[in-house]
Amino acid sequence: MREKGPDNKGVIPGRPGAADGGTIESHGFVGQARTAREEQAGDETPMLIQEVLRRENMLKAYKRVVRNGGAPGVDGLTVEQLGAYCREHWERIRKEILDGTYVPQPIRKVEIPKADGGTRTLGIPTVVDRMIQQAVMQVLHPIFDPTFSDNSYGFRPGKGTHGAVLRAYYYVQQGSEWVVDLDLEKFFDRVNHDVLMARVARRVKDKRVLLLIRRYLQAGMMEGGLVSPRTEGTPQGSPLSPLLSNILLDELDKELERRGHRFVRYADDCNVYVQSKAAGERVMGSLERFLSKRLRLKINRTKSAVARPEERTFLGYTISRHDGKPQPKVAAKSVQRLKAKLKPLFRQGRGMKLASTIERINRITRGWTAYFRLSWDTYSFRRLDSWIRRHLRAIQWRQWKTPSTRKRKLLELGLPLFQAQCVYNRCGPWMNARTPAMHFALSNATLAGMGFVSLLEEHQRLARTS
Repeated sequence: MREKGPDNKGVIPGRPGAADGGTIESHGFVGQARTAREEQAGDETPMLIQEVLRRENMLKAYKRVVRNGGAPGVDGLTVEQLGAYCREHWERIRKEILDGTYVPQPIRKVEIPKADGGTRTLGIPTVVDRMIQQAVMQVLHPIFDPTFSDNSYGFRPGKGTHGAVLRAYYYVQQGSEWVVDLDLEKFFDRVNHDVLMARVARRVKDKRVLLLIRRYLQAGMMEGGLVSPRTEGTPQGSPLSPLLSNILLDELDKELERRGHRFVRYADDCNVYVQSKAAGERVMGSLERFLSKRLRLKINRTKSAVARPEERTFLGYTISRHDGKPQPKVAAKSVQRLKAKLKPLFRQGRGMKLASTIERINRITRGWTAYFRLSWDTYSFRRLDSWIRRHLRAIQWRQWKTPSTRKRKLLELGLPLFQAQCVYNRCGPWMNARTPAMHFALSNATLAGMGFVSLLEEHQRLARTS
């Protein structure tokens, strides 16, 4: 089929001019369908920068950024405004990229709390820079990804956390009863730009693409209206960051393969499986020297360890033993993180209908249960069900407010008078949520009828269908 040119307006699904639709020209990417060969008359080798700026590639990047949404960067431009901005400014931006004069805007710094009490730094580029980075990533990904190790599972098509957990489980099942759990100290904040760019330049020869990537790495971080220059790190939050991290850490993968180690890596989480503690200590020491010398990265010794698999957490799971056999299991830390995420919903639920609170809880627990469907252990799911139901009963107790209202409600539900007298005790909502009266008023079946999805039943359903 002949490609539609400037006079044949190809239409992206959606209404014209919409943030996620409109004509190709309506987004400002006019003329980008020309091939790199047309851009360089007489040159038989397309330049990578023109592949990045090709119309189809830019449109794909534009739609991905709009679909992902997200907060605006330092300029305040939203994804809904991106189409109109491109119509007005894209030709200028494109020319600057080709000339090598384009300078990305600073990154907006955001600190998010971590489960261990620390914070993780996220960098939010402007939507224009997110689109350009996405376009670069789409061109570089087919170049680099086929060369990555099969044991690398992070941010790769056809791979994911479940595959990584199952690979770890397989190694333990095969007799590797010790794990070298490597934690790279502030990896995304400490990446050395020169070391990373040297790895990128091994396969990318277009100097304009290399210059663009380096400028994105060096883009300043804005906090409180002040911009701080960056000489190291690739902040999480940009489309390019996952690919760049895999490019750098692929050298670690290749070294582990060369040594014949059993390992699995997901982004900067790397576990090496060995058969003895002594072997693990040797591996830990040699990898610490390798990472420091070759990649200029440090191992966080306080968070890294040589231990039994059941003592360590990998991607929210632990590999424990059941009847003498290793099995994947939900880590205790993962359960605590879920509880911490649900507690604000319980507090907010005091002022809304119970069914609405249940709906909000289900949105979180369904995804959590789906993620941990590999776990053989049903105890965690059963205990969480009990814990959530008790909170819901405590919310109902609070909402009834006075002893007389509580007594009347319980009698209306059919509770005998002598049992309804329990409302006059001096215990708080949490203790009363355990009483037979509240279990009668809000039985498991009643809560299910209000929409509550049992984590245990959902886990069992997923186990049957997987």
